Amino acid sequence: MIQFYDSLRGEKVPFTKQAGEKVGMYVCGPTVYDFAHLGHGRSAVAFDLIRRFLEFSGYEVTFTFNTTDIDDKMIDRAAKEGISVDDLAERIIPEYKADYAALGVKAPTHNPRATEYVPQMIRIIQKLEEKGCTYVLEDGVYFDITTFADYGKLSHQKLEELNAGARMEERKDKRNHQDFVLWKFKKEGEPFWESPWGDGRPGWHIECSAMSSTLLGDHFDIHGGGLDLKFPHHECELAQSEAASGTPLADIWMHNGYITVNQEKMSKSLNNFFTLKEIFKEHHPRVVRFFLLSTHYRSPIEYSTEMLEQARNTLKGLDEFYLSHLDGSRELEGEVDSELMRAFSEKLQNDFDVAGALAVLFEWMNQAKTNTQGTLERVNLVLQIFPVDFVVSEEAKVLLEERETVRAAKDWSRSDALRDQLAGLGYDVDDKKEGSTVKPRI
Repeated sequence: MIQFYDSLRGEKVPFTKQAGEKVGMYVCGPTVYDFAHLGHGRSAVAFDLIRRFLEFSGYEVTFTFNTTDIDDKMIDRAAKEGISVDDLAERIIPEYKADYAALGVKAPTHNPRATEYVPQMIRIIQKLEEKGCTYVLEDGVYFDITTFADYGKLSHQKLEELNAGARMEERKDKRNHQDFVLWKFKKEGEPFWESPWGDGRPGWHIECSAMSSTLLGDHFDIHGGGLDLKFPHHECELAQSEAASGTPLADIWMHNGYITVNQEKMSKSLNNFFTLKEIFKEHHPRVVRFFLLSTHYRSPIEYSTEMLEQARNTLKGLDEFYLSHLDGSRELEGEVDSELMRAFSEKLQNDFDVAGALAVLFEWMNQAKTNTQGTLERVNLVLQIFPVDFVVSEEAKVLLEERETVRAAKDWSRSDALRDQLAGLGYDVDDKKEGSTVKPRI
């Protein structure tokens, strides 16, 4: 049975659904005002692993990963660049999709944009208004947190001790310091929609409530996101959703840990962040994925070029083992080592212990005799670390054959030049007594 660490209950809990049943999973995606950074990649890879393992275990997962395409940061960046907010979103969203695909992240079942769900947001705010949970100030409609008795239960903070956190609106005339905006009234030059309270745009938290409830229902199985979203975003989302619907929003709340640099959280405010595109220039996306997977999803990851190089060296060994055991079939239904798959799955069932699963895999690799190809293909359904699409092009075959000839003639200068040409095509050369072969260059 799969054990999840539930942020709400603060402990590991069993997943009570049976294999074959449908699972609704919602993960908070990015605000698309700039390119994806490593923190975005960490969250995407972590929940991709969780989704893949659930599917591997026989569940039918509806995976919803949203895009925030309207908020203060979007408006500010668009104004700075002299373009519309929609134009900014249209430019940045494909870049996120390309970066996530490079990391081996499976496309979501649903990838909603917030601006597509404004009518649903308005209906939720109307429900909250009918229940006496809202009030109106000069700049918008606010949620009164005292109308939801359990506010603070997700972040495990008492009301009087709550930290204001990021994106908490500061107004002295709010009823309570932690009250948050549901609908912001129109400002000059900003995008707006009509509403019963006046022209304006949604607050950040209401966006996810609308998208998740529309696509997964008022109650679903798993809600995920980065640890930085736990408060205030998820706390506020939980409060307004449950106040409106009268039912728990999610059975399990999951949060992945931070990326750190020199023991400090990676963030734009500290100017210590790196975009995925910058990292991909120096490190292959498969190396980055392996680096992100190697630490438990709830733990912080210390970013450094040394750690990425260590991940690269380990992955090169995995690649060599995988490619040396290809039988040409790549059949997922082929024979597998059932004992390895049992031990591998048991580690992942324990709150997705990838390090434990990899340790099982490495030990098996030292002993593997039969059923290797089918086993590796099954493992890769979850981890997505092996070079399953690796093929040697005809151009590379010609260069490799020429290199064998010049090496026999001891023309080392030409041999080195051909090695460089192959590297430019994405291949590393492996010289052995029985001849030279090529591997993926990572």
